[in-house]
Amino acid sequence: MQNVRKRRGNDSHSTAGVCKENVPERKRPPFHFDLWFCLTLQNWILDFGRPIAMIVLPLEWFPLNKPSAGDYFHMAYNVITPFLMLKLTERTPRPIPRTAVHLCIVTFVMGASIHLVGDSINHRLILSGYQLHLSVRENPIIKDLKPASLIDSFELLYYYDEHLGHLMWYIPFFIILLIYFSGCFSTSEDQKKIPVSGWLLLGPSSLYYWYLVTEGQITALFLLTFLAMSAMMIFQRRKGLGPDSNGSFLFYSFSITVLLVSLWVAYLWNDPVLRNKYPGLFYVPEPWSYYTLHIRKSH
Repeated sequence: MQNVRKRRGNDSHSTAGVCKENVPERKRPPFHFDLWFCLTLQNWILDFGRPIAMIVLPLEWFPLNKPSAGDYFHMAYNVITPFLMLKLTERTPRPIPRTAVHLCIVTFVMGASIHLVGDSINHRLILSGYQLHLSVRENPIIKDLKPASLIDSFELLYYYDEHLGHLMWYIPFFIILLIYFSGCFSTSEDQKKIPVSGWLLLGPSSLYYWYLVTEGQITALFLLTFLAMSAMMIFQRRKGLGPDSNGSFLFYSFSITVLLVSLWVAYLWNDPVLRNKYPGLFYVPEPWSYYTLHIRKSH
């Protein structure tokens, strides 16, 4: 009886061993084309297309005392973007700090919501003659306001829109991308190859990041993120690891963005009006300031 039990025990152990051997190892996910495509598409439509929709669509459809088409675009962006970024971080092949990601998502939504309000009023001011290439106090429709304390209120609005809102929006955005990038390293050469779909998506993705950096006035933040990614790559290469297809896609997108921002700055280097508007360490004019100064005036 004991021999029978022993044989049964051996058989069960051997069966379990065979099952373990037959279970294939979990492969790392391939290039996340679906998420990168959705992220790029909604960035172009909901972020870049937001002010365009406000200009193109008839004003009668969206009265100035009601939310505009651009506001609805912004609301959709504030929901879809954090969702896509959460899905992106869920697919990292290596473990990442989930708590940090969730805190960044909460801050991102709050910052983008602050920007929604400030940007909505700002675009209504544009329809009333506000000049983006001038400071708040130099604008013709604001500088003669009475009482003068109203100008301080508009400067506060500008601060919420262009400074606080942008920082609370973009700092967590780039932290999430950096955390995601830290989990995209592999030893397999096959996983490092970007598919054709990724190369086709590289141009639109890089061009959008150019718009994000220039219009958002976040050159320093972007460069710090890019330098951190470069340092991470050097460190991981010493361990025999390299970025997989998703990590390479993100790094190449940022590399092309650096080139595009450099060309943009070089093109407008000698513009005296924009030089006066952007006197800081990083002279990177906003595309919409260029539009109100040189394109809308000519028409």
